[in-house]
Amino acid sequence: MSKYKPYPKYKKSGVEWLGDVPEGWSLPKLSLLTSHIGDGLHGTPKYIEKSIFYFINGNNLINGEIKFKETTKYISEEEYIRHKKPLNLKTLLLSINGTIGNMAFYNNENIMLGKSSAYINCTDKLLRKYLYYFLKSSSINQYFSLNLTGTTILNLSLETIRNTIIAFPPLKEQKQISTYLDQKTQKIDTLIKKQQTLIKLLKEKRQALISHAVTKGLDDSVDMKDSGVEWLGDVPKRWEQRKLKFFARIKNGQDQKKVITDNGQYPIYGSGGEFGRANNYLYNKVSVLLGRKGTVDKPLFITEPFWTVDTMYFTKINNYTNPRFFYYSCLTIPFTYYQYGSALPSMTQENLHNHHFIAPPLKEQKEIAHYLDQKTQKIDTLITKSTQAIELLKERRTALISAVVTGKVDVREDKNV
Repeated sequence: MSKYKPYPKYKKSGVEWLGDVPEGWSLPKLSLLTSHIGDGLHGTPKYIEKSIFYFINGNNLINGEIKFKETTKYISEEEYIRHKKPLNLKTLLLSINGTIGNMAFYNNENIMLGKSSAYINCTDKLLRKYLYYFLKSSSINQYFSLNLTGTTILNLSLETIRNTIIAFPPLKEQKQISTYLDQKTQKIDTLIKKQQTLIKLLKEKRQALISHAVTKGLDDSVDMKDSGVEWLGDVPKRWEQRKLKFFARIKNGQDQKKVITDNGQYPIYGSGGEFGRANNYLYNKVSVLLGRKGTVDKPLFITEPFWTVDTMYFTKINNYTNPRFFYYSCLTIPFTYYQYGSALPSMTQENLHNHHFIAPPLKEQKEIAHYLDQKTQKIDTLITKSTQAIELLKERRTALISAVVTGKVDVREDKNV
């Protein structure tokens, strides 16, 4: 932030997480700059199948906008009127339960708030866009995190919000700061979206590369035949078509209560990945883990002794199967075709065992696996670099917002605001 210009004079704020602020700014509590701060309905409304009235929670507040999702519930007009809150075009919505800090501007949407959302009605003295940026600063995140209650589900109280000290510039400066941050963050967000698009394309390229190699091979000149399976298409004529159980046998995980320990030597895997350590192992050879319940579409390749629980299958790979080739083949399974259960996606051993793979000779399996190891590593490196770039851009955005709304940077003479 060294290239930015500071204010001419500063004063002590007396607030540790704010530091010094420009001399002309005041430091009121948020309650003095708002007409009302409240939360949503404590309870469950009566839902209906379809209407123009919505019941929303904190997860509907995304980057300044109210986003209606497939899981968003509908309510009747009568229910909407009965529980309506005094929202207006100066209202900022804030998630305060579970996920803390999501925000959206209220713009006359037909919504009923749940208890995980708070509404903050700004007076004419406080520009809600300025408040939005102030509440996105790292200073406020630090203050809020020190005042959260709850253990399993975190909660930010209305009292904490009301008592929040605001670094408060005159209204004209609030507008200048808001305009400046709109422009700067939009540029950063554009760069983030470009990196996200690149990651998406790289992942698609990675998956297409894997699918082609394990079903078509590395030699495009060989004779092909129709596999008779929709997602396999044409395959090399001399390759055999085999069910997954030809390559490996799927085994159930076991309860971890008897083996879990803080300093265990062996990892414990569930369908969401490693979540603990064990003092014993269930299997000590190379294996591919397949989700049984929960995250069912993320096979894991494991080379160390491990323990799996009930939500994760493990596989005993046959000696005439290359483990890496088998892993890459598992990445092509159409999991959505086989999974059942909407609330908790699940897979059966039978469906997985009977899924069709293409079985090249062991020598070609090794060649394909080696080829994919090299190619996917290069793609994974690019994905990692883009992911790191996104994190740096997000950090830069947060640092810029924090510096501007706390007065560490003077934007009043910026030609664009």
